[in-house]
Order: sequence, then structure tokens, then C-alpha cells
Amino acid sequence: MPVQTSESKVTLQHPKGATAEVLLYGATVISWKSPDERLFLSSKAILDGSKAVRGGIPVVFPCFGPPSHPDHTRLSQHGFARSTLWSWGGVTEDNEKVVVVKLALEPTEAIRAVYDKPFKLTYVVSLFESDLKTELHVENTSGSSLQAPEPFEFQALFHTYIRAPSKDALVSPLTSLSYFDKTEATEEGRATAKTETRSGVDVTKFTDSVYENAPGSYDVKWPGGALHISAKGLKDVVVWNPQAEGGSTMGDMEAGGWDHFVCVEPGTVRGFAKVAPGETWVGEQTLSAGSKAAL
Repeated sequence: MPVQTSESKVTLQHPKGATAEVLLYGATVISWKSPDERLFLSSKAILDGSKAVRGGIPVVFPCFGPPSHPDHTRLSQHGFARSTLWSWGGVTEDNEKVVVVKLALEPTEAIRAVYDKPFKLTYVVSLFESDLKTELHVENTSGSSLQAPEPFEFQALFHTYIRAPSKDALVSPLTSLSYFDKTEATEEGRATAKTETRSGVDVTKFTDSVYENAPGSYDVKWPGGALHISAKGLKDVVVWNPQAEGGSTMGDMEAGGWDHFVCVEPGTVRGFAKVAPGETWVGEQTLSAGSKAAL
């Protein structure tokens, strides 16, 4: 069967052999094999729904990092989408080319206690022979009889953990982009824009860089491997790896786990996206392990 469901997980199987696994908790993709595993998942990741998953592709919404918008003051870091149980939306396509499934999230009592905006999130996961596409749809449902129509602002990001040797992986093309280095020791340093001069960005030391107005097309390369990422509707990209400096303090990070991944995270996180009443915003990323990755 191309799609198998359980109480906690959805498994997609492409006719050509690729597979993907998506937890209902957080709508987190925890595995993508094409044919080898392409995502990093910590062996100490918590998968029982009690904590956001360390690895895979967590969904960040409606805030990135510590909340900075007046509407987000009651939220925890990275918002609630990655740590809330989503509902199963069914299989929307199943053929020789692609298998597509859908998950959904609407306000619960727990969400309304910290975030009172009317919304519906739809997460679409499409598995191709050599590609994995994830789409986040953010619908503004205000304008009903219970709530006056009003726009709202948010941030969104795919926190993608790419399985790769961090000592050798290089991310491009980011040259000449403006970025903010969140590893700087002072608030002034973190708020001061830098200009990227490297043709390939490495993560051999603790790295947490937010690139503004990025191109939406990125290559991650290492000896013997490559992955291509394309993004739409997501104007920024984050490159992150905690290395031992930060990774060793994480209870759900396996020892030396930071040696086996680089996070390249398309998102809209410098400033805010805005969605009008009755409208839907869409952000998407496509991971390619086939010929496009080798270009």
C-alpha cells in the first residue's frame, strides 16, 4: 500500500522505492529515504508527543525563536505547530509519479490560551521518486460570525535536518547575502548585519546564521553526496549546527550527533508574513536527491 496510517504516524511508499514517515505530532517528517536516509533524526529524539522532535523536518509557526511580535508574547520558542497533535487529512494523490498526503491543525483550547488568532494550517507532503516536497498553507479564517475579519502576522520555517558530515558539508549559494549571526556574544552583535563572503558556508563551528532575502535555491554538498533545496514563499534561510558547544547541552541530542547533520531551513523569519481575512499564504520547500542535487 502506498500510504499506511497508525495512531501516531503516516508512512508513504513511492512505487519506485522511496519512503517517508510523518508523525501526526508536530506534522514532523522523521524519515525520507531515496533510496538512502536523507534526514538526520537523533537517536535520543522524543517521539511520544511530549516534546518537539530533535531531527527530521519540524514545522515552525507562528514565531521563530523567542517571540518578538506583540501577538506572540504568550508563545514558547518556535511556536506551537511542532509540538501539537495534527489531524489526518487523507491521501490526496496516489499514482506512479507521486504520493501526496495532507494533515491539518486548527485552534484548540490549549492553543487559544496562548494564541487567539483564527487560523487553519494545512500541511501537504508529496513523495516523488527522488524528491520530497513539503507545503505549509496558512489560512486566515477570521470573518465568521464569531470573530471580525482582521489580518494577522506570523513567521514560518521548515527546520530541516539534512543528513551529512558536518565537517565536510558546504552550503551555497549564499555569497554577498546579508545575514545575522546569532552566535555573537552581545545583543548588538546579533542585531548587526554581516555580509557573507564565503562561496560555500561551512558548519565546522557553532553556526546559527539567518540569511535575509535569500535566493530560494540551495545546494548542500559533501564528498560523495549532495542535496538540493528549492523554496517558494519563504524569503529567508537559516543555516544551523550547534556543534559540541551547544549540542552537548541538549538532552535529546545523541553524543556526537552534531557531526552528522547540517540544518538548512527555508523560512520567513526576518520580519513577518501577513495573511488577510479569507486568504491563504503558502510556503513550500522541495528536497531533491536525484540529478538536480548533483548540478
